[in-house]
Amino acid sequence: MPQKRATFLPKNSTELLEKFINCLMKDGKKHLARRILADTLAVLKKKSPEKNPIDVFEFAIRNVMPNVEVRPKRVGGAIYQIPVEVHPTRQRTLAIRWILAAARARKGMPMAERLAAEILEATNDSGAAFKKKENVRQMAKANKAFAHFARF
Repeated sequence: MPQKRATFLPKNSTELLEKFINCLMKDGKKHLARRILADTLAVLKKKSPEKNPIDVFEFAIRNVMPNVEVRPKRVGGAIYQIPVEVHPTRQRTLAIRWILAAARARKGMPMAERLAAEILEATNDSGAAFKKKENVRQMAKANKAFAHFARF
């Protein structure tokens, strides 16, 4: 008899959870993506029992969201990296993309555990996804002198 899995996905899933599931999904296997996310939330519940796993997940996403990014712009034959503010929907998209990329880059564990580890590290201001955010912020800060080109 198959073992029953603990599911921590709420009946009324939030828009953020559904977006994350869709980005996690590969080859149209949404059921598998939902199961991975449910297992991830179960691991989060086990590793930090005093906190709601969905709140930890949402905090990690908010913590990885970038405020500024650099965009290349060609001015007079030269290409400058111009810092621009990031729209809220793009912030969320980049955060989800970076967390998933960092989790996929880890090796030696099931995807649910890799994802849970990356989410926990993102809540503690560490991990590959948070470092990516910091690198983008540093790049924007370094190219602040070219911000006046954003108007053209």
